[in-house]
Amino acid sequence: MGLYPFRLYCQRIDHTRNMARYYSLAIEQTLFGEAVVVRYWGRIGKRGGEKRDVFRTERDAAVHFLTLARTKRVRGYIPIKYGQI
Repeated sequence: MGLYPFRLYCQRIDHTRNMARYYSLAIEQTLFGEAVVVRYWGRIGKRGGEKRDVFRTERDAAVHFLTLARTKRVRGYIPIKYGQI
């Protein structure tokens, strides 16, 4: 697997709209050496959805990871450090 770990945890909280959401991204490796972008999302404190996208190379997975991260940032999600969760 690659040199750098790809992990991201974001939250979007708006008390006026009763909104408290999370979105988590990570790149993992399958047993066959493929790279997988794993996404988790939902309401904070509840079980949400999960999706896995498989790629042949880590570079392709990283491009997809960064595209998803950018999209969530535009939608108002704020990255949170793992120590702050």
